[in-house]
Amino acid sequence: MLLLSIDTSIRGCSVAVHNDTGLLAAYDLFTDKSSSAMLTTLMRDSVTHAGFELPDIDAIVVAKGPGSYTGLRVGVSTAKGLCYALDKPLIAINTLQAMALQLAPFFPGHLFCPMIDARRMEVYSAVFDDSNAFVQETQAVIMNENSFEDVLTNHKVVFFGDGAAKCKPILEKHSNAVFPATDIKPSAKTVGQLGTIAFQNARFEDVASFEPYYLKDFMSPAPRKASTLVQ
Repeated sequence: MLLLSIDTSIRGCSVAVHNDTGLLAAYDLFTDKSSSAMLTTLMRDSVTHAGFELPDIDAIVVAKGPGSYTGLRVGVSTAKGLCYALDKPLIAINTLQAMALQLAPFFPGHLFCPMIDARRMEVYSAVFDDSNAFVQETQAVIMNENSFEDVLTNHKVVFFGDGAAKCKPILEKHSNAVFPATDIKPSAKTVGQLGTIAFQNARFEDVASFEPYYLKDFMSPAPRKASTLVQ
C-alpha cells in the first residue's frame, strides 16, 4: 500500500506519503496562495523523496473539509485530476477528525474540539474522544457564553486550531477548557493515517460525483455600487 495525502483546508497546503509501515515523507507550506501555486510541486517532490514515482501510488487521500472554500476546491480538484490521470481510487477524510488525531496521544482521557475559523464569531468544529470517535458531529457554531457547555460540564476539552484563539475569551472561564500553547494546523500526516484505515476497508469515493464538504454555502461579498458622478 502506498498513499499520497493532501490537505488544503486552510491557507497553505500539506502533503504526505504513507505505506504499510507508516509515514515516508511530508511537506507543510503555510503561506498565502501556496495551495494553488505549490501543491503539485510538493506532491511530486514528496513521492520522489520517498523513493517512488506517481504511478506507484495506490490511492489519493484528500482532506474533504470543512475549511476554506477556495482551499478545499483546489485540493479536491487536484486530487480528482490525479485519480483520473493515474486511474487510482479516491479517499476522503474529515479535516477536523484528522486534526484531533494530532493531539490525542498527548491528552489521554480528554475530549478534543478542533476549530477552523469561519469568520466573525463562527467556527467549524466537532468533538472527538481520545480514540478519535465523534462525540459531536461536524457543525458550524456561532460562539456564545453557552457554547460547548454540555461537554465542558463533565469533561476536560482541548480546544485548538485557527478558530480557537477568538473563542478562548468565551471558553477559558470554564475550568475544563484546555488551550494548548502549540498552534495546531491541519496536516496531511494524520489525513494519511486515517486514509490508511479507509484504504484497508476499501472506503473509496466516487471520483466523478465527489465534492468538498463545505458545510455551508460560499458567501461572496456584495459588489460595490459604482459611484455616481455629479455633473
